Amino acid sequence: MNILKDRNTINLGVVDDHNLFRKGLIKLINLGDTDKKYNILFEAESGLDLKEKLKKDELPDIILMDIDMPDMNGYEAIEWLQRIYPSINILVISMFETEEAVLRMLRLKVKGYLSKDIEVEDMHMALEAILHNGYYYSDFASAIISQSYTPLEGDDKKNMLHDKPSSFLSQKDRDFLQYVCSDMTYQQIAGKMFLSPKTIDGYRESLFQKCGVKSRVALALYAVKHGIVEL
Repeated sequence: MNILKDRNTINLGVVDDHNLFRKGLIKLINLGDTDKKYNILFEAESGLDLKEKLKKDELPDIILMDIDMPDMNGYEAIEWLQRIYPSINILVISMFETEEAVLRMLRLKVKGYLSKDIEVEDMHMALEAILHNGYYYSDFASAIISQSYTPLEGDDKKNMLHDKPSSFLSQKDRDFLQYVCSDMTYQQIAGKMFLSPKTIDGYRESLFQKCGVKSRVALALYAVKHGIVEL
């Protein structure tokens, strides 16, 4: 659903434990806001502070969220928001740029993911994408994702372009993909599936080839994109 609806003003919340950085984010937003459509509803310094602010103010359309915070970190705050206020969209702004972080953000249905060294244009492209029910991940995160794909050639490329996952994925493959999109390690997945770690390694490598990917993040993205797994 398009957040803009019939309103001209988009309410934002900014959550970061560093006051100076919060002010910097607000400045970035205001610098590119030529139409004056963004309103900073509140600032919060932690997940716990966010809870208190949400009790007092109307709900924001988008919350800009840091991950590394005291008392209640960003991951915990996002999980709480998904349970209590699922309509609020989240844009993470953090220095946590690893495959694990990207995967966790996707699983938590985070709409945007930016590094803290962003420019005005990055901020506004991310906000616009989220406003129109899209996603916006930083160049670094996107590079992690794109570098995780294996170029396919010949018959393999032809099959991947025309075949649906249902035509080459077994039920056990699908079960494995469900676990891949979780927090579990491969060893824990082996225990869940009553298989040896060596067998799980074989499943992983087989699915990398079948799906044309070469990392767990890309495998998870493939599963979500093709409706095999719902985050």
